[in-house]
Amino acid sequence: MMPICFGTLLSLGFIEFLNPKEYLNISNKKEIIMDENELRRKIEEGVELESKKRTNPLPYIVGPILVFLMIIMIFPYYSIKLDPRPTKIPTINEVNLFTNTSGNTTLVTYQDFVNFMEPENRDLKTFANRIVSYSCAGERVCHAKALYYFVRDRFNYIADPVDFEYVEMPQDFVLSGGGDCESGTLFLANLMEAVGIDAELVLIPSHAFLRIRLPQALNRYKKDGDYVYLDWTCKNCEFGEVPISDLSAKAIYINV
Repeated sequence: MMPICFGTLLSLGFIEFLNPKEYLNISNKKEIIMDENELRRKIEEGVELESKKRTNPLPYIVGPILVFLMIIMIFPYYSIKLDPRPTKIPTINEVNLFTNTSGNTTLVTYQDFVNFMEPENRDLKTFANRIVSYSCAGERVCHAKALYYFVRDRFNYIADPVDFEYVEMPQDFVLSGGGDCESGTLFLANLMEAVGIDAELVLIPSHAFLRIRLPQALNRYKKDGDYVYLDWTCKNCEFGEVPISDLSAKAIYINV
């Protein structure tokens, strides 16, 4: 028994005598090697998982496309309608039904302007319908723009005789190809009312223009709440634009 125990102790002592720290270093190296192997294995697993994630980019591509298509299908359909523009403004001959004049009506008070309003007239209603159906797809804002641009672009401003206030009925204005500010404004008011758009005459010293109630219009067109102001005699004024002098003057509003 003694030789065995002595041999065991001697062998252990001999190892320590040769290199006292070698045994510990060998043990630590094994631990380090094990740690490095474990780390390498985890890294390889992570890389493999990441590789698997990256091998199928289809969900990342299809998802945003589907969302984009949903937005296009839902929102732009309505946003486009917020500010539609007429595709084309017809000529007078393309929409005109009038053949006979009616004569003028005497003006005694401002309220007499109402006598020039006849939006329920069948020919006038058809006249207005032809303009908007020729120019638009059905939006009310587009209807208002088409009627305004039609009067602005197709008729001429013609002054009244000196010291005489001559106001034409709608058919007279059409057949004569123009008139003064009151006649054209009344004609435009008739067209607006014929397609269901509320209109008011705006009378200022030596001039008249129109305002319409159009809640559907963009805010940049509107003033005083939901009103859009229109002056057909201003040939370079876009829809909703009027000269500053029109708005700064004292005005009388007549609901027609």
